[in-house]
Amino acid sequence: MIELRLTPCHVCYNDGCKTISTVTKGVSTINFQELTKADKPLFDRYFRSNYHENSHFNFTNFYMWREPYNVRWIEKDDILFVLANLDGQPMALQPFGAPERMEEATARLVQHFKETGETLFISDIEESYAEVLRNFPGDIFRLEDDRDNYDYVYESEKLISLAGRKLHSKKNHLNAFRKAHPDAEYVPITKDIVDACLKELDAWYAVRSATLGDDPWIADERRATEEVLRDFDFYQLKGGAIRLDGRVIAFTFGEQLNTDTAVVHVEKADPNIRGAYPAINQGYVSHEWSHLPLINREEDMGLEGLRKAKESYKPVKLIKKYNAWLK
Repeated sequence: MIELRLTPCHVCYNDGCKTISTVTKGVSTINFQELTKADKPLFDRYFRSNYHENSHFNFTNFYMWREPYNVRWIEKDDILFVLANLDGQPMALQPFGAPERMEEATARLVQHFKETGETLFISDIEESYAEVLRNFPGDIFRLEDDRDNYDYVYESEKLISLAGRKLHSKKNHLNAFRKAHPDAEYVPITKDIVDACLKELDAWYAVRSATLGDDPWIADERRATEEVLRDFDFYQLKGGAIRLDGRVIAFTFGEQLNTDTAVVHVEKADPNIRGAYPAINQGYVSHEWSHLPLINREEDMGLEGLRKAKESYKPVKLIKKYNAWLK
């Protein structure tokens, strides 16, 4: 069990020593716990209480990746703390709660990592919390842009219409798909087609593995995607698929991220069928998200091919993210 001890102590800042107990307000010990499906209502409440643009800040993403990242959490005094670990690197995510409580929450993280003797590393930071760290007493944090983790955000209307010179090639691929496969249909993901989606997932990973070999990250993604599909109703997601000749050749799913944006978690299509990706992309946004102005299609992870693909859809903006360390 991981413990976060909130005891009065001192932290040395660059401009002198200031007591951290002025913001931690007392003495207590809290225990981090594993993330379970029963925690979804609590996480939903915290994520919906503020406007978050980071595609990762939803229960689905945290739960899908709880095992490879060893996600742990605790709610304390109306603040949600989340810790993770990747390849032996302990890290914290930014705390969640009322904006005016973030300095206090940060001080608690500083204290916890000081007591464990680990280096405080905060990952996946969005701009609002980066500003908290920039202004934290003593100027003790070093922030770095995490370009590989920037989210790509698009206008829904443009993903639907594919109008204009910049998206002309996408429109051509979509038109070619429709001409070659006039019987293809868009259908929402329901229990009736989950098995067909899983078959397409198996086929997609077979092609991927043949190209890249055994990649642990790919195996984790596959497990996470299968888990969501097998219990799709629980996550309260919206999903869609392209069905052709009784077979699902593409599928995708996501959810509403904030008041004006939907986030797409997963998108898979048969790479051997020209236009399958534009077809599922356009069909999904058109059928499920036309009422929201923006679509977040997550990050490119620094992969050249994925970056090129995401840039080709001409994002209207990128959501900056940062990493932070104690100086």
